[in-house]
Amino acid sequence: MYPTAGGLGAEQAATPEIQKICDEVKSQAEAKAGKKFGVFVAKSFSSQVVAGTNYFIKVHVGGDEYIHLRVFKTLPHDGGALKLHGVQTAKTHKEPISYF
Repeated sequence: MYPTAGGLGAEQAATPEIQKICDEVKSQAEAKAGKKFGVFVAKSFSSQVVAGTNYFIKVHVGGDEYIHLRVFKTLPHDGGALKLHGVQTAKTHKEPISYF
């Protein structure tokens, strides 16, 4: 189920497509966080449809440590490019994803 335009959808389990997005922005996330991640596994996500799609992704980065990513994907006619817009560090597994 897709969220209404502009609204943040419900959190759901990560899919292979979401893991692929994480893999593509991992080096950008490491640069923004100022550290390398040995583990980088998408666990869940929410999405927001705008002029493209914002993905808010919870990523396990090792031990009990998680980060949240905000990744923007342009519309297909604009190339479907991915851009990392934000990283929140020091998150937990139980912490819900929210807009940032």
